[in-house]
Amino acid sequence: MRIGLAANRLHHASEDAALFRWLRACESGIRELQLELHAVGRTHDAIAAAGMLGGHRGLRRYPYGRDGGLMKLVAEVVGLDDGDGNRNRTLDGAIYLIDPVDPSSTFPEAVALKRQCVIHGKPFVSTVASACAWIEQERVLAGFAPDPGADRHFDYSSQTLALIAHDAMKPTMLEFAATHFDQLSCFAQRIGTGTTGERLNELAWSRGWPAGSPWVHRYQSGPLGGDAQIADRVLERRCQRVVFFEDPHVARQHEADIQLLERAVTTVTDDAVCATSPAMATRWMQAVTKRRALRAL
Repeated sequence: MRIGLAANRLHHASEDAALFRWLRACESGIRELQLELHAVGRTHDAIAAAGMLGGHRGLRRYPYGRDGGLMKLVAEVVGLDDGDGNRNRTLDGAIYLIDPVDPSSTFPEAVALKRQCVIHGKPFVSTVASACAWIEQERVLAGFAPDPGADRHFDYSSQTLALIAHDAMKPTMLEFAATHFDQLSCFAQRIGTGTTGERLNELAWSRGWPAGSPWVHRYQSGPLGGDAQIADRVLERRCQRVVFFEDPHVARQHEADIQLLERAVTTVTDDAVCATSPAMATRWMQAVTKRRALRAL
């Protein structure tokens, strides 16, 4: 598996920076998966200077961001061929540890990296918690035994889950919730924005959830500030996981509110996990089911 890797300057500026916290927690999993990490120049150099991933053949260096390194990751998420029709320059997703106050996190190539991952159904991972959970997810799906050190990312009995979908993605969200209703019901609480929450509650009641008891606690609709309300819960660490089915093809009047929620998630990078596409969320659910079965043995 080939994954693009980048981290804003703050996240590799000190010994305990986010990039290194992730690598210390997941280096063994990276090696087990034989993961290829195609790292933008400064991120690669920071890993090498720290003496991490020593001898790992899958660590590849790309140009500095200012020289087009992040742009190359975007193109390879889409997929490139070698001139002979062989798509051998294709990434399977991207890990981009974002510092929300770093101006480069809003550069076109940074925004495009996420957008193309969503469009092509590939993982886009932007926090330490998401990166740790993703490595464990892929380990379990590859047949490795669950890592007890990752249990906190899969203990949903005390966590809150946000379920959000743009208009064109609401049917997909309902299908996702119906398919994985039992697993999603294991969360201590589910929250959502107005219309999505209303439809999810109707689904839950049709599935036997106690009538009159909301399966999803509803906030305002997105255009009226629901995204901002949920962002506040994320910042207060009262919402640990966000499933946000975005429609990358439509400009929205409340785009700033959507970006605010995304920035909140990356602000609490060690505590918030976010899935941005149906493909990413479905693979997470597959891992949850398999991991629970393995832990029960």
